[in-house]
Amino acid sequence: MDESHINYLFEQGLEEFPLSRIILTNALMLLWIVLGTLACSFLNRVLAWAYAAAAILLILVIMRKIICSNCYYYNKWCSSGWGKLSAQLFSQGDVQKFSACVGVKSAPFFYGLLLLVPLTCGVIDLIQTFSLFKFGVLILLVLTAFYTGNINRKKACINCKMKWICPGGKA
Repeated sequence: MDESHINYLFEQGLEEFPLSRIILTNALMLLWIVLGTLACSFLNRVLAWAYAAAAILLILVIMRKIICSNCYYYNKWCSSGWGKLSAQLFSQGDVQKFSACVGVKSAPFFYGLLLLVPLTCGVIDLIQTFSLFKFGVLILLVLTAFYTGNINRKKACINCKMKWICPGGKA
């Protein structure tokens, strides 16, 4: 990493995050995908499988390439552990390009789709055939997405070395 960029890092940030934070973040993402897949399945099973495959590909591969490869936490235990995953899949990018990389700018759009697609499917099906179970799944989906994208992320961002650099940070 270019030494001039270190001046922009949050010095008190964690060098690596605790395993409990990594497990929580991944459990929440898994729950989000499971609930989203279930909500899509209410309308169409093929769409549900396509959603699950797209979500996994997007979260574990595409976003790791376009975000994590340029992050300070590349090959380190970040709040999600995805810095380590990125290092297993891709070569290291340039941390100075992090704040302007396409991944940081597109992340809200992609995560928005991960909520809006199943929410739309679930609401359409709920209008056609109401059930408390379907309604409950949609409520849990929204709560999980909200907690993951706001509260859990803010807790991670507070201790992140990249918090002064990351335009998507919640700290």
